[in-house]
Formats: sequence, structure tokens, C-alpha cells
Amino acid sequence: MCSIYSQTDPIMYESRSRSVRIARVVTSIRLENMFWETLAENDGVTTNQLIAQLYDEVYAYRGEATNFTSFLRVTCMRYQAVRHIAGKAERFLNEMKLMAGKAPVLPARQVREKVAVAR
Repeated sequence: MCSIYSQTDPIMYESRSRSVRIARVVTSIRLENMFWETLAENDGVTTNQLIAQLYDEVYAYRGEATNFTSFLRVTCMRYQAVRHIAGKAERFLNEMKLMAGKAPVLPARQVREKVAVAR
């Protein structure tokens, strides 16, 4: 079990800073590369736009955005968890359809790709 973690590529937990504009102010955020990759997985929105939108939403909801970098890390983890659960649901639906003799929800190739991503 520990080898899953101990054999992680060091590049993934190496930190880097990026300048972003939040609420018309340029600031620097330091995150590990794995979190930057997760934040970059958004269709049609740049990472900077996503970060600014998250800041605006948490500020509107809480009236402040304390410990924003930690908030981003937790948000990334929650996103990955939702993705994992969605992948499990898709696999379950495909298995049920196959058992019923119907075509899977997704073509087999896409199911394999999603399973590989979820692992």
C-alpha cells in the first residue's frame, strides 16, 4: 500500500509558484505540481480564471477567503473524489447493461480509458 505513495514521481509533489490576478490584485500562489495539473483540467476556462472564480465564490459565501491555498488543495481533492465516484458509477451502469444484453453506456474503449484515468 505505501508503495503507491512512496513511489510517486517527485515532480508531482514539487512546488511552484504562479502569479494570478484575483479581485484585480496580482498575487502569487504556491502549490504542488499535482494540484496545478488538477486545476488545469477545466474545459474552456484558464487556470487563472478558475482560481479567480473560486476566490470570488468562496468570498461571496463566507465573506472572506482565509487560507486560500489550502482551500485550493482541498478543492482539487474533492474534484478528484467526485471524478472517481463518477467513474465507478459509469462502470457499474456499463456492467448492468452488458448483463442485460444491451450496449454499454460508453464504447468499451472509452470505458477502459476512464478506468485507467480513475486509477
